[in-house]
Amino acid sequence: MNIQKCAIVGCGAVGATAAYTLLGSGLFNELVLIDINQKKAEGEAMDIGHGVPFIHPVEIYAGTYEDLADAYLVIVTAGANQLPGESRINLTEKNVRIFQSIIPEIVRYNTECLLLIVANPVDILTTVALRLSGFPPERVIGSGTVLDSSRFKYRLGEYIGIDHRNVHAFIIGEHGDSEVAVWSSATVSGIAVRDFCDELGIVFTREQMDEIVRDVKNSAYEIIEKKGATFYAVALAIRRIAEALIRDEHSLLTVSGYCSGAYEIEDVCIGLPMILGRDGIENIVEIPLNQLEKDNLHESADALKKVLADMGIN
Repeated sequence: MNIQKCAIVGCGAVGATAAYTLLGSGLFNELVLIDINQKKAEGEAMDIGHGVPFIHPVEIYAGTYEDLADAYLVIVTAGANQLPGESRINLTEKNVRIFQSIIPEIVRYNTECLLLIVANPVDILTTVALRLSGFPPERVIGSGTVLDSSRFKYRLGEYIGIDHRNVHAFIIGEHGDSEVAVWSSATVSGIAVRDFCDELGIVFTREQMDEIVRDVKNSAYEIIEKKGATFYAVALAIRRIAEALIRDEHSLLTVSGYCSGAYEIEDVCIGLPMILGRDGIENIVEIPLNQLEKDNLHESADALKKVLADMGIN
């Protein structure tokens, strides 16, 4: 297994931007791009590769599934695009079919890699990838609510007028309409958000909280309406997850992973605070939730389970 080798399956906007972002990260010295449209993969590899003289040496090329044989990390971004006004759940049927062709091909050539699922609806597709691959749960990871949590921090920092990096807050649950903002543990450098606002004389009512959560939930729809797709921030989220994995950081990120009892949730992949290291998911961390947050998280898990049941995915 070559720990400095990464493959990206799917060279659309997200896959290509992720490749470009990873190229300059210093994490990998070999990047393989795979797409059903081989010419597209070749073009992206050429375009991105022409920037290598400006950075550290990286071999980037278009390949086939055979080239996955010794890859440490396989990132799957392939899937149908989310259309304006289309919910992530509505993508399910199309993208499950795509995964039914992709995942067996990955496993055919590599049974030891980590799978990082990014295509939407990511929680459903992470569950599907887990079932189809037969991999142990710790090696099948979805991008989950890592991006949602970043959007939450960004919006809170913007509202409060503080460096976004000083904001610590989680979005958990589905990466989508039923996601849950964990206000009960949201802080600015260890100070509860509401207390911080009171200290600075900033008005922070339930109305402001609800507006921030709506903005976070609807931001992807708004971006898609305005420019057709989201890809820059999610590429940085992919890079952050890859960093935690390859550097064995033991970092806490709200990725999507298989839940079998944590938070009293069973048999579904869902976005929760999880510790990531070189072998994948090490632990699910049960952060304190108030009763409303617990109820909303269970509703989010139930919504995902219903979609899986309706599609006959067990």
